[in-house]
Amino acid sequence: MTTLTRRTLSAALLATPFLGRGAAAQWSPSRPLRLLAPYPPGGGVDTTSRLLAVPMGAFLGQPVIVENRAGAGGSIAAAELARSAPDGQTIMIDALAHTVNPSLLRGLSFDYATAFTPISQVVVLPQLLVVNPTVVPARTLPEFVEWAKARQGTLSFGSSGNATAAHLAAALFLNRAGLDIQHVPYRGGTPALQDLLGGAIAFVFGTVSSSLQLARDGRLRALAVSTASRIPSLPDVPTIAEQGFPGYELNEWNGLYAPAGLDPAVTQRLYEAARHALADQTVRARLDTLGALPLGSNPTDFARYVAEQRETMKTLVREAKIEVG
Repeated sequence: MTTLTRRTLSAALLATPFLGRGAAAQWSPSRPLRLLAPYPPGGGVDTTSRLLAVPMGAFLGQPVIVENRAGAGGSIAAAELARSAPDGQTIMIDALAHTVNPSLLRGLSFDYATAFTPISQVVVLPQLLVVNPTVVPARTLPEFVEWAKARQGTLSFGSSGNATAAHLAAALFLNRAGLDIQHVPYRGGTPALQDLLGGAIAFVFGTVSSSLQLARDGRLRALAVSTASRIPSLPDVPTIAEQGFPGYELNEWNGLYAPAGLDPAVTQRLYEAARHALADQTVRARLDTLGALPLGSNPTDFARYVAEQRETMKTLVREAKIEVG
């Protein structure tokens, strides 16, 4: 099976041509940029934002200042961006929740579909389906499905929280596998993994950064990865798609946005700044330790992806009967 190699990632990052170079070069920020991070300090989105901020600022000639505006599933920062001037001075980094929130949150002061200008999907964060090998004897995903079906209605799985990428990845998998396993939401991925290690739950979709070492130590067993292709850090772990679920893919990811109405030349310049940051070897090395795959898609491709994901998440939320309290 195909392995997602570093060469492939670099090619994806560098293959897109710079469009409108002359026009984009005419714009430069007049003061430090605000980079809104919709989640608390120390989390994945915050970490990515701070990795990108310094090299992006160096490229643009002005500092990029990260501002954490946490709360309401990321919609507080999104509302702040939506009412900001479309001048390139305020941008936001967001996660998969950006395409999930429209199906879950009511009474928002903005429309996720029209309030923003997509700049780039900067990183993809694969998830591992991990089990406790002392509890679950399965060594492959088909074996796990067979084991779970024999215990239908008696098992539970953990996630880092309701409607998170971990929850959604599991919901999609259970739907495709025809399994009835109860969801137990935790306040973050670490406590979910702790209960998995303790044998209280059957499986977790964990980030590579949180679960890879546990799998390498033998304390957990990685049965599958959520990406469409295998990942460099675990080339021997097959994807869910190749184990009987063709087309399966559901990852966490981070992308950059600006307010709607941004001049295309400014959008292009911000995109080039993001690409510059992702090409920085220090940034790439740090992303590697986090299990994050650098992407750097162009604004057109990212806008298309966001629209597609919004529809995909709408269907998944409805079919899985996911709600927020």
